[in-house]
Order: sequence, then C-alpha cells, then structure tokens
Amino acid sequence: MPDTTLSTCLNSAMTLYELKPRFQNLLRPIATRLAGIGVTANQVTLAAAILSVAVGALLCLPERGPTLFLALPVWLFVRMALNAIDGMLAREFGQKSKLGGYLNELCDVVSDAALLLPFAFVAPFTAWTVFLVIFLAVLSEYAGVMGPLVGASRRYDGPLGKSDRALVIGALGAWIGLGLSLPSWIFWLMPAMATLLAATAVNRVYRGLREL
Repeated sequence: MPDTTLSTCLNSAMTLYELKPRFQNLLRPIATRLAGIGVTANQVTLAAAILSVAVGALLCLPERGPTLFLALPVWLFVRMALNAIDGMLAREFGQKSKLGGYLNELCDVVSDAALLLPFAFVAPFTAWTVFLVIFLAVLSEYAGVMGPLVGASRRYDGPLGKSDRALVIGALGAWIGLGLSLPSWIFWLMPAMATLLAATAVNRVYRGLREL
C-alpha cells in the first residue's frame, strides 16, 4: 500500500479518547474538592484498579446471575471519571510523579484485563478469543507507551483505544444484565476486537514514527 494511502487510512482512525478534554471540564470541580481534602492522584489510580479487579472477580463467580453484569457499564463510567480525575490531580495540583506514571499505565492494563476476563465464561464467547483480546489490549497499550522511549509522545490512537473498549464492554454488560440473550453470531465480536486492537498497535507505532 502506498505511504500516502496508509497515512490517510490511519489518520482517519478516531477514538473516544479525543473527547476526554470535554469530560475533564465537567469533572474539574470534583478534582478540586478532592485535592482540597488531601486525596492524591496515586490513591485514585490505585482505588480504580482495585475496584476494577473486584468487579471482574465478582463477575467470574460461577453462581453470579446475569443481572450482576449491569455493574459493568456503571463501573466503567465511574472508572473513566476516576481516570480523568487522577490525571487532573497530577497535572493541575502538582501531584505528578514518576511513581504515578508507572501506576497509571500498569493499573490501566490490569483493570482492562480484569473487566474483560468475565466474558471468557459467557456463551457464545470462548476463552481463547477473550484471552487473545486481553493480550492484544496489553500489546496496544505497550505500543502507545513506547512512544516516549523513541522521542515521540505517548500514543492514544485508535481504532480501539481504552475508552472505545470500555464502550464495547459496557454495552455487552448492559445487554447481558438486562436478561437479553446473546445471538450466536456475536461470537465474532471478540475476533473483530482482536483485529481492531492489532490495527491499534500498528497505528500507534506508525503515528509515533510519523511524529518523529
């Protein structure tokens, strides 16, 4: 494929991450209040990860009912808010630290894996497709983190960034939680997500190199 065509395709890949600044503006008063009572960015980051693991573990229990999956869209929205708040606390209230940089990346990867894992036990999905999605989600985030190591910025490009994955997972959780049956063809959702995640990893590497 010619370089100009590849560039056009990759530059058209959008992600919900690009809407983050607007979301942050709505949450700024909450971040200000938390900073005022002594809450730190690292505490928010760790709390979001711990609660994500708890929600994922709860949904993996054999005796859990489908209604419990309604916790996914609710928690994913809360987690998105917490991620935005910890970023604001770090940048706008002088709490940015090297430890925070590590926690931000590692906790996101752990949280994503924990919230995807319950679908390995939901038909018609299969364990191997869910594990593949988890692996490629980690790989795509690693590709984004590699940007600063080569002199580029941290890449958040799509087509299936963290916020986009949260939208898909949340929609699935809501569907299951409402007691609606999943059609057999939905099996292909996980392979489709895996394909988009592979494209995301390539896109992040490509854009990082183009940035240089």
